[in-house]
Amino acid sequence: MELYGKLLELLDGRGARYRLIDHPPEGRTEIVSGFRGNAPSQAAKCILLMVKIGKKVTRHVLCVVPGDSKLDFAAVKELFGATYVSFATPAVAENLAGSVSGTILPFSFRPELELLADPSLLSHEEIFFNAARLDRSMAMKTADWTAIAQPRLERIAQPV
Repeated sequence: MELYGKLLELLDGRGARYRLIDHPPEGRTEIVSGFRGNAPSQAAKCILLMVKIGKKVTRHVLCVVPGDSKLDFAAVKELFGATYVSFATPAVAENLAGSVSGTILPFSFRPELELLADPSLLSHEEIFFNAARLDRSMAMKTADWTAIAQPRLERIAQPV
């Protein structure tokens, strides 16, 4: 099953409150927020990282920050006691996330991919994100997203 269908099945099965928004194909948070009519702070910007812990351990972490913020790499490095943190390569990110860059969901469907989110995302009633496609987004009740996705909440965002 494609990731979009898997997402809808998960959310419908859990009784999540969401709505779908069709728009021109776009993956950049600032632009797609305008198409959807949401404030960039309501957008869930998803960034997949490679986190090296010492010389032998490499983890991948899916970080979610508000669309009007940037990821604080130093905070992630400190959280994991990492020696090195960088963006995952596009190929690795797309393989782990199950969708192309610009459509990565704020959900992890793989046990080896930890989901980390900044708690400032919880300040809005709804969050917005591309629904594993460039031409369709989802507005979802933040409480439902938190209950279903179960992110580890840590301060990982900083102002742009």
